[in-house]
Amino acid sequence: MTVDAHHHVWDLSVRDQDWISGDELLPIRRNFTVADLEPEARAAGVDRTVLVQTVTVPEETPEFLALAAAHELIGAVVGWTDLTRPDIVDELARLRELPGGGYLKGIRHQVQSEPDPEWLLRPDVRRGLAAVADAGLVYDLVVLPHQLPACAKAAADHPDLTFVLDHLGKPPIASGALEPWASAVHALAALPNTVCKLSGMVTEADPRSWTVDDLRPSADTVLEAFGPDRLMFGSDWPVCTLAATYGEVLSVAAELTDAADRSRIFEGTATRVYDL
Repeated sequence: MTVDAHHHVWDLSVRDQDWISGDELLPIRRNFTVADLEPEARAAGVDRTVLVQTVTVPEETPEFLALAAAHELIGAVVGWTDLTRPDIVDELARLRELPGGGYLKGIRHQVQSEPDPEWLLRPDVRRGLAAVADAGLVYDLVVLPHQLPACAKAAADHPDLTFVLDHLGKPPIASGALEPWASAVHALAALPNTVCKLSGMVTEADPRSWTVDDLRPSADTVLEAFGPDRLMFGSDWPVCTLAATYGEVLSVAAELTDAADRSRIFEGTATRVYDL
C-alpha cells in the first residue's frame, strides 16, 4: 500500500481561502475536491491519504471528517481546533463523536503564522497539547525554521505526544542555505516522539526551475536525522501543483530515497503514526 500522508481540499463556494493571494498563488485559487484528487492519486498508485486542515475555522474539521467517512481514499484527518479554549478536552471528545469522528487522528494549527516564535510553549497552548496527547491524537507542526527550537522544547515537554513535522520544517531550498535549519532539525529529531513528512519541497524550491539536485540536500538531512522509520511521504496536493504534478511529486520523492527504505517512507510510518 502507498500512503500520501499530506494533502488538502477546499471549496471556495463554502469559504474563502484567504491565504491564497498574490499572482504566484493564482493557479490554485479554485476549487480542489476529493473527486479531483482521486484519479490522480489512483494513477500514481496511492491507496490511502491523510487529509490536513487548511484554515483555522471550527467548521472545517467536521466537514473533513464527513469527507473521510464518504471516501475510501481518505484514511485519516488532521483537523483544527483552538488549543487554547478552556474546554479543549470536551471539544476533542465532541469531534470524535461526530459522523466520521473515528478518522480524526491529529490536530494542526498554523503556527507558521504566529508572530511569537515560542507560541508552542505558552501555558494555554501547552495545556491544549496535553489534551491532544490524552485523546490519543498526534500533533502536526507547520512551522518556519526559526520556530524549530520551540518545537524541540515542546516535544521534550510532552514525551507522550507524537509531533509530526510537516514539509521538513520549510527549509530554504531556493537559497541553498541549509543552516541553521539543518541543525534545528537534528535537534528536533533527537527526540524519539518526533517524525517528519517528506513533503512540500518543490514549492520551497524555485517552483519554475527546481531540479532533483536542488531538493536532495534537504531530503538527505531529514533522512539522516529521522531515518526511514520516522519519515513519511506527503504530496501537499494541490499546493504542489504550483511546481509539479501529483505524479511528479511522488516520483521525485522515490528518487530521493533508497529502494530499501521506501516501504517505510511510503507506507509504514504513516500507517503507524496515523493509525490507518
